[in-house]
Amino acid sequence: MPFREKSAWIMSVALLFGGAFYFFAVLSGSSAAGGLISPNIPLIVIYTVCLVVIATAGHIVIAMLAPKDANAPVDEREQQIFIRAGHYSSYLIGLGIVLSLGLYIVGGSGDLLFYTVFASLMIGQTAEYLLQILFYRT
Repeated sequence: MPFREKSAWIMSVALLFGGAFYFFAVLSGSSAAGGLISPNIPLIVIYTVCLVVIATAGHIVIAMLAPKDANAPVDEREQQIFIRAGHYSSYLIGLGIVLSLGLYIVGGSGDLLFYTVFASLMIGQTAEYLLQILFYRT
């Protein structure tokens, strides 16, 4: 398995874990408050730290296991994989943003707009890494 495919796995896991943590934190806070809670900086900081710790630890481990692969330049095939994955995932992000704006027009909730845009970005980035994995294997 190429180094950058391992990296995509690590980032996918980090984003899925971080997204699940954030989703359940907002869900539990909203159920306790009786309505959708406003976004707060401490929760976003915890989410970010969680992502950074998982990504850093994972990349350190795979770099220690294969230092030559970690320092290898990106080849032509990998460049095409990254371009294709980014291209397709951008449609997902765009769709999520447009749907988020539609929800805002209908409901008028800025908090909901924040959460749906944030979810669109997380889903789109996760999709990019998962597409990279798929393209490596095809």
